[in-house]
Amino acid sequence: MTDHVPNALTAFVRLSNAHAAMERAFNQELQASGSITVTDFEVLRRLADASEGRMRRIDLAHAVGVTPSGITRLLEGLEQSGLVGKHRCTSDHRVTYAVITDSGRDVLRATAQTHLAGLVALFGERFSGAELDQLVSLLGRLPGADDGAACPAVTSVPVTTTT
Repeated sequence: MTDHVPNALTAFVRLSNAHAAMERAFNQELQASGSITVTDFEVLRRLADASEGRMRRIDLAHAVGVTPSGITRLLEGLEQSGLVGKHRCTSDHRVTYAVITDSGRDVLRATAQTHLAGLVALFGERFSGAELDQLVSLLGRLPGADDGAACPAVTSVPVTTTT
């Protein structure tokens, strides 16, 4: 068991560092193309993929990996931009939903092409198709890795790549 400690730590640090570097790069790309962040994109993607385009705010916070107060701040900005609406549950007034608006769907579609092209380029420059398939399989074993992995609202967007 202790033989795996250095590799487990190295794997975690590399995954964490790679995630942070990619998030910085994709934030720059998305903000240049649509003035939203990766986290905004993920909120819009999750809502677009959800039933009726809505999720309980607490479930959305969990899905995107932010705290309940963090999702409140995040959604306030998206609400002010008209990309997300706030709706109350009719049967339980303690529950509120975040709902993607038509403008939110438009922004998601507009930025998805840029984001997906960036992802294809980033992974395509570093991995063969078989390696990428293997990476997807390996990462799929991690806890929470498959949460929202299908992404129908985004993967249906045609991607044009330049080579």
